[in-house]
Amino acid sequence: MAYDVTLITGDGTGPELAEAARKCVDATGVKINWDIQEAGIDVMARLGTPIPDSTIASVRKTRCALKAPITTPVGTGFRSINVYLRQELGLYACIRPCKYYPGVRTFFSSCPVDIVIVRENTEDLYAGVEFEAGKPETKQLIDFINGLPSDRKIKTQAHETGVSIKPISVTGTRRIVDCAFKYARENGRKKVTAVHKANIMKYSDGLYLRTATEIAKEYPDIEFEERIVDNMCMQLTQKPELYDVLVLPNLYGDIVSDLGAGIVGGLGVAPGANIGPEGAVFEATHGSAPKYKGLNKVNPTALILSGMLMLKHLGELEAARRLEDATAAVIKEGKSVTYDLKEHRDDPTAVGTQEMAAAICAKMR
Repeated sequence: MAYDVTLITGDGTGPELAEAARKCVDATGVKINWDIQEAGIDVMARLGTPIPDSTIASVRKTRCALKAPITTPVGTGFRSINVYLRQELGLYACIRPCKYYPGVRTFFSSCPVDIVIVRENTEDLYAGVEFEAGKPETKQLIDFINGLPSDRKIKTQAHETGVSIKPISVTGTRRIVDCAFKYARENGRKKVTAVHKANIMKYSDGLYLRTATEIAKEYPDIEFEERIVDNMCMQLTQKPELYDVLVLPNLYGDIVSDLGAGIVGGLGVAPGANIGPEGAVFEATHGSAPKYKGLNKVNPTALILSGMLMLKHLGELEAARRLEDATAAVIKEGKSVTYDLKEHRDDPTAVGTQEMAAAICAKMR
């Protein structure tokens, strides 16, 4: 059987990472018909848009994409393409495994860390409902809020105040928490932890926690607990082995997934999956690292493991297992790995992106 998959090559180091991951997925023997598509800063310069209609159309058609990193301008410029894809395609669940592979440099190498972070993708502050300082509509919103019979006021002036809205719904919470429990049950996981800040944000995070607690009753075979997000961060740095599946609203999920990646050795080994009812996009957690563009230097592990998650999604479980095992074996050997996986980053025996991918392919053979 052959599968149609969109390959979005990204920008910065994205194209070389996409090439490496594609080689490794193909080396499993699973037949993939790759539809190569572009997105990012390079496309913006040529076409006036960072995400062409043809790219979106391809993902809608194949319902499955492997996406290399794409640059998101900081403070100015176009909005995140990653966020746009999730919202446009209804990819409400972001699943980010944080698993330690022996050979990766981390302070937690003696601890069997194997956590899965399930992040809501479409709501919360990432919904992008923002009002710019100095705009008339921002003043209208602030005047409206300050005119309500409440002690909650915005005390700064509209010309110097930007406002973001944090929507969290029962529907959005139910589906992401249900996703977390289903993932736990299907993958032999024992516990789901809902992470929140309901002690302060009682009407948004409070709604999230109440809804999560109700959903938990439908899964009596899975242990359920809740943690306040700041305490959760401390717990993860002290005793990450106590946690299994974490389910979080959008912003906390973004932050905690990077923390989880740091615990297991960094973003270079952190894969991700974005899943919705009409398709899925698989991507590395890290960014495009444009300063390394074309240098054949960056670690391809995160995108290769994202390809592994894609194979699981397609039902090719044995191929996914072989790809993960081969990647883990190459990392553990420590020979054909990129500079960041060496004990010393200036180790002259470090190999390039494509050479590490080739070693993983050879290990599968």
